[in-house]
Amino acid sequence: MVFIRPIRATDLDALFELAGQTGYGMTTLPPDRVVLQRRIEESELAFSMKVEKPRGETYLFMLEDTELQRAVGVCGIVSKVGGFDPFYSYRLRAERHCSSMLKLDKHIPILELVVNYDGPAIVGSLFLLPEFRKEGNGRFLSLARFLFMAQCPRRFDSHVLAEMRGVIDPQGRSAFWDAVGRHFFDVDFPQADYLTMADKEFIANLMPKYPLYIPLLPPAAQQVIGKVHPDTQPALKILTDEGFTFEKLVDIFEAGAVYGCDVKNIRAVRESREAVVTGIASLQHARADYLISNGRMAFRACKAAIEIVNDKVVKLDPAVAKLLDIGPGDTVRYVSMRAGGTKA
Repeated sequence: MVFIRPIRATDLDALFELAGQTGYGMTTLPPDRVVLQRRIEESELAFSMKVEKPRGETYLFMLEDTELQRAVGVCGIVSKVGGFDPFYSYRLRAERHCSSMLKLDKHIPILELVVNYDGPAIVGSLFLLPEFRKEGNGRFLSLARFLFMAQCPRRFDSHVLAEMRGVIDPQGRSAFWDAVGRHFFDVDFPQADYLTMADKEFIANLMPKYPLYIPLLPPAAQQVIGKVHPDTQPALKILTDEGFTFEKLVDIFEAGAVYGCDVKNIRAVRESREAVVTGIASLQHARADYLISNGRMAFRACKAAIEIVNDKVVKLDPAVAKLLDIGPGDTVRYVSMRAGGTKA
């Protein structure tokens, strides 16, 4: 069985191993022990704090296999971007150009730099080892974050974005970066991508402030605007199933699509329920179609079967209760792994 829990200091080696397999474009998980240790420390602090409103806290979760007793995946949430660390993106829009003399009325697509100093939340840092991309583990890893957000709404901005990894070749080259960013930053894409984890001030200093006319870019760059890396397509499908839509924003480096949704409208948040555990009984023949969490800051979640007695009362399998550290009288939050399944 696999389960999700907050990251801890002893996970540094495991996180470094995972980061080494993510490939290019996973900005938040560079294979750098110093950066990763800082991210773990920030996450531990966030979980320990009493938070009344989001201030940019980072929450990281590890997916652990109970048989192997090792971490096999990671995911994260930033409670709110902005402030001294703004969120940069390009907005896709059309600019109208008219000429009565030439009888032309054209809408030219452009990219307009957007700097957001006040939210939203961000979900990201999602990576699962290839050999565990089965049996719904990827969906579970993605959705578990939303149960935590449903349980602790004050900790997060009301709107959440997901930056999808854009089109990057196996050598780390980005056609969009080569057409735009390279001319202003004078470094290759992997180096620029890595630098964003250290300090984003260079973006403000060097990024072009004026709109980019898309038809003036090379065809190869135009073709990847708003597209998603092939390895990221399954993660995107999960998010769109949950209600995320394209925000007409793209990443400023490789032009990967940015999707978003109001937290209250995320399917796993909207359909999740809290219930009291009234019994512990074997459910080994029931289908493991539910995501179940213990609803605590010492967060634990797993994918398992649940017996729904009514809207406020459930029963759990002994193994699940033990894994979540739950007993009769305790409260859990649960939701179906897919739309329409959370019914009493």
